[in-house]
Amino acid sequence: MNNKKLFLLDGMALMYRAHFALSKNPRFTSSGINTSAVMGFTNTLLDVLKKEKPTHIAVVFDTEAPTERHTTYEAYKAQRQAMPEDLAAAMPYVIKLITGFNIPVITSDGYEADDIIGTLAKKAELKGYQVYCMTPDKDFAQLVSENIFIYKPARMGNDMEILGVKEILAKWEIENVLQVIDILGLWGDAVDNIPGIPGIGEKTAKLLIKQYGSMENIIAHSNELKGKQRENVENFAEQGLLSKSLLQFY
Repeated sequence: MNNKKLFLLDGMALMYRAHFALSKNPRFTSSGINTSAVMGFTNTLLDVLKKEKPTHIAVVFDTEAPTERHTTYEAYKAQRQAMPEDLAAAMPYVIKLITGFNIPVITSDGYEADDIIGTLAKKAELKGYQVYCMTPDKDFAQLVSENIFIYKPARMGNDMEILGVKEILAKWEIENVLQVIDILGLWGDAVDNIPGIPGIGEKTAKLLIKQYGSMENIIAHSNELKGKQRENVENFAEQGLLSKSLLQFY
């Protein structure tokens, strides 16, 4: 039985999640520091350590440095609001907390946490680990394999969720986990300012990928599409392919 169990936590995503989960009832210290993110993150971390008993664990963060995605597409994440002041002030405490547990904090200038987690997950899988990527982000579905899972933290009274290949294929109505990138590339991602192809939402993207298998194949057979959909696929093909490339982990 495989007993090497690696948990890779998407630090920033989990901090944001903790901060906003308590936004209606924030926690403050006597000196007025908002500790909602610290408390929420701590509870999540303790929960994982107690319930899952990982043999290995690390928390991964983005840095301020621009990535290849920003170079390729200047508008990438451009519309995102600045991190709330309270959350930025909590970050050093979260880092201190993680290091206090003797857990590695991993960053790399020029790479997003997603890419670092993806690289570590694939390398660890080759060395016989079962890997759990702990994040609420949907684009992590592209990483899932026989030994790599998405571990979605518990939320609003619902229990945590573990997504493997079977669950991803069913959820996205696809035959290969990599087709998630095609669906998201067509659909776009407003959170990261990834445009996709106009007029194509989640449902249409799933139907088109079910029929054609990939974005490239949809573009190659655009003459089979009707009306405005055909027009948009032909006029925004380059934008669609760019969107897909922005969603792929490096």
